[in-house]
Amino acid sequence: MKTAVVYFSTNGNCAFVAKELINVLDADLIRLHAADEKPRKSAAHFFWGCKLRLSRKNPPLQPYSFNPEAYDLIIIGAPIWAGSPAPPVRTFIAETGITGKKVALFITHTGGKRKSLIKFRALLAGNDIAAEADFNSPLKNIEETKQRIAAWMKQVKSE
Repeated sequence: MKTAVVYFSTNGNCAFVAKELINVLDADLIRLHAADEKPRKSAAHFFWGCKLRLSRKNPPLQPYSFNPEAYDLIIIGAPIWAGSPAPPVRTFIAETGITGKKVALFITHTGGKRKSLIKFRALLAGNDIAAEADFNSPLKNIEETKQRIAAWMKQVKSE
């Protein structure tokens, strides 16, 4: 099964989960970057993220290469910003028009997931959502996160 792991990360949590996934799977890794993404101190990062989230617009992305038809399984990861998947992930989904695919979703957050998986699923209507996972502060307990990822991938493979 040809698999892609697509993710957006600014603080390393989603990046950690995505990289662990490709350690468990034989998968292509595609990292998304916002066009205006640059290193920011935590307060500036927070306000940049709020601006993106509250604008309700899909921010432009830096160029990337992705053909959904080349994959049997697409795993998409997003940090949660204000209860929703980060806007650059929305841009990716809108640009690629993924439909009719087997998809697995993961989110990272610091305890504020609320209904974010429901919103994430809605962005991918028309696909088979094979599995979902949420990781609360995955970098705070690396070994536990690795174990959860391995267990989640067993579930995804059996679907």
